[in-house]
Amino acid sequence: MGSFKEDAKDAGLGFIEAAQDYWGDFVQFLQEAWLVLLFLFASLVITWLFIDPPPPRHVVLATGSTGGEYEALGKKYAAFFAKNGITLELFPTDGAQENINRLVDRTDIVQAAFVQAGVATPDSVTGIQSLGSISYEPLWFFYRGPEVKDTDFEKVNGRFKYFTNLKISVGKEGSGTYAQAMHFLKVSGLDKGAQFVYLPGAQAVEALQKGEIYGLFVADGIDSPNVQALLNDTSLHLVSVQRAGAYTYALPFLHVLKVPEGGFDLIRNFPDKDISLLATTTQLLIDDRMHPAIQFLFLEAAREINGRASFFAARGEFPSFKYSSFPESPVALHFEKKGAPLLMDYLPFWLAELVNRLFVVLLPFCAFAYPLLLTLPTYRKRRVLARINRMYGALKLFEGELITSYDPAKCEEYLAKLDLMEYEALKLEVSKAMSSDYYALRTSIDYVRNCLNRDAHPYQSRDSQGII
Repeated sequence: MGSFKEDAKDAGLGFIEAAQDYWGDFVQFLQEAWLVLLFLFASLVITWLFIDPPPPRHVVLATGSTGGEYEALGKKYAAFFAKNGITLELFPTDGAQENINRLVDRTDIVQAAFVQAGVATPDSVTGIQSLGSISYEPLWFFYRGPEVKDTDFEKVNGRFKYFTNLKISVGKEGSGTYAQAMHFLKVSGLDKGAQFVYLPGAQAVEALQKGEIYGLFVADGIDSPNVQALLNDTSLHLVSVQRAGAYTYALPFLHVLKVPEGGFDLIRNFPDKDISLLATTTQLLIDDRMHPAIQFLFLEAAREINGRASFFAARGEFPSFKYSSFPESPVALHFEKKGAPLLMDYLPFWLAELVNRLFVVLLPFCAFAYPLLLTLPTYRKRRVLARINRMYGALKLFEGELITSYDPAKCEEYLAKLDLMEYEALKLEVSKAMSSDYYALRTSIDYVRNCLNRDAHPYQSRDSQGII
């Protein structure tokens, strides 16, 4: 046993030699299998870029009219996306119908939109999926002038006839307010006869406050500037829906919301009694081609922003998948049952998405590539063995010619041919594991050469004796 210094030196030399051997084998492997490796790399690139492309860095969300809750909500979503490295562009529109039309148009830049439930049905559109409902949107009816006590305004023969001869705004045609107001009025039998005007939200509020119209419908969240302006105007009155529960049977996408006395303003005691409101829900609709990672990001935004307790919703009530007028996205169904991918809870969005794509792309790719890679060492061995065997065949054929037709005058020509065979053998690149086959070939060539160099040529003597 040597000294520690000698042992360390031997170990270091052994490590260096082993590294050199492995590097040499690796270089040889690349030289022999580069075509197969190039094919595998090209397959991986195609899979990565086309079969499972990365999510876009820019997404367009259609909101709605200026002053509505969708505008404020869209800004919160844009801030959430920005924290995760994605630009969410807000696209203002004239309302729900335009939002749907833009999603249906496969060439439009809009990829997601806020749309009220009940505005459209899947039978009338294609290419749209739902990520669930994210908030309540009450259908408010405000009016000015003397307060009509105990108004049962939805009955044809009730006191609503008081409103039928007065100007009432039902929202701009194509807007969510217009759709909800007309649903309500139609099932009440009151969709004809009144002096309807069709003003967008902010204009309708201004017209009501100036006395240009008598009442208005508005379907919007309680935090929207338009609704807040109406609630804070002490000259306006809010109508309670007396048969709210019955409307939810006629219009299944509606919900009943209860507001206790003084719920909006304790100091004013507004409302001055318990009231019932009808409400639809805001749906988050998407182009069904949207990247799954962006869908998960929208759902995470909905959980963080809309999942908080609000005036009408309990904590965790949204996003909700109880009712959707459009087919739910498979991503939304996964989110409903299992939540977002685990990595999104612990890693930044871009890194979680990258790791997820690596699993999605590399696992199937490896399932295909692994058997092929396993065959490469065998392929290399068979390839070298085939060349060695061809040289053995050529040597055997040459020796057979010597046995059957040896000519002493051609001895130099025979030796030159053997030298050429040995030169071809020397050019073979073989691994250490195949050294025995390599040197066996060279030994066989030397054996035939030695036979020719003998004073008594064995091939000549065999021929003369008739031995074949």
